[in-house]
Amino acid sequence: MSAQPGFNEALRIWARIGVLSFGGPTAQIALMHRILVDEKKWLSEAQFLNALSFCMLLPGPEAMQLATYSGWRLHGLRGGLAAGLLFVLPGACVVLALSAVYAAFGNVPFVEALFFGVKAAVLVIVFEALLRVARKALSLPMHWAIAAVSFVAIFFLSVPFPVIILAAAALGYFLSAAGKGEGASAPRILAATVRTAAIWLAIWFAPLAILLMTFGGSHVAAQLFWFFSKLAVVTFGGAYAVLAYMAQDVVQTHNWLSAGAMLDGLGLAETTPGPLILITQFVGFMAGWNSGGYWLALLGAFIALWATFAPCFLWIFAGAPYIEWITAQPKLRGALAAISAAVTGVMLNLAVWFALHVFFARVASSRQGWLTLWTPELAAFDWRAALIALVAGFLLLLRHWSVAAVLAMAAVLGLAMRFALAPLP
Repeated sequence: MSAQPGFNEALRIWARIGVLSFGGPTAQIALMHRILVDEKKWLSEAQFLNALSFCMLLPGPEAMQLATYSGWRLHGLRGGLAAGLLFVLPGACVVLALSAVYAAFGNVPFVEALFFGVKAAVLVIVFEALLRVARKALSLPMHWAIAAVSFVAIFFLSVPFPVIILAAAALGYFLSAAGKGEGASAPRILAATVRTAAIWLAIWFAPLAILLMTFGGSHVAAQLFWFFSKLAVVTFGGAYAVLAYMAQDVVQTHNWLSAGAMLDGLGLAETTPGPLILITQFVGFMAGWNSGGYWLALLGAFIALWATFAPCFLWIFAGAPYIEWITAQPKLRGALAAISAAVTGVMLNLAVWFALHVFFARVASSRQGWLTLWTPELAAFDWRAALIALVAGFLLLLRHWSVAAVLAMAAVLGLAMRFALAPLP
């Protein structure tokens, strides 16, 4: 490792990473590895991989948490805050601007045509992410079984996502072989950890107290805070796991926005820097916009950002001193592997749900006892969406185009089909 950098030098690097962090968590982690380990040598390979393993154990965006830990390791609290905030803020500014444009002009035929193609491409991106996660997560027959049961539980039985994750974690923990950590011992800093956790819990929930005193508990602003705070605690497995839990809830339970708008938001988040979980900001903005206009939309976007990312600082600042010990525990690794398998099944649910709403103009849901059944209207099948999805799949999976290039091509195809072929439904 090289000598520890000055804070100003590190600040420039965190800003550079934040601006260049396109392409989802895999690309973002690779970017950080190249800069922090290969180029600057501020972290060793072992330190980087241990930190990554720890961040994968946590709920929330692992790439942002890895950046926060790296900053903390170099410059303590201020380093962690700088790295984490600079990883998020560039993309947050772009998503906020795009959300405002979308809310104001989303019904313009030109914009609708653009997003028609983007929705079909986003579906392919979700399936590609599913395949990538499955290759890593489903290494044992037990993992395949957990994934299958998780899919059935959430798609057909409507079992809440947190219940599925907790059950998978417990199963993985208790079925893993017991053993001692590989040469790591827990640090004796319990009092400092409790103090850090208490401070960040207070920071996390301070806006809720203001919202409750100002609007009351039934207001959409307070509901958004509770919703995104619960999301921050239970969404293991990255941004697509967040989507799997969030998409159906915000559309069907809360009616904050439509399924089409959710797909549009994912398309926006895919093309901006920063963590993909910034789609929560889009959801918060649109929920506020649909409930009370521009100022409530801004408040909704702020609430989504705060409730999504404040917990990340809590997890890192409280847990960072324990990283070597935690990542060496066999049973915790078993719990993580089971969670990853469950997330694969939940992501399959998300992909199927998106596919129904992309390819069919009308989809009905019905309850048959314990079962929830989704029935598309076959006459409402949209061949244009299917064609764009096929082209996007070819470009992404076989030609290995970048996500941004595939989305751009899909947008152009959407425009062509809108204005050259036939009007969209």
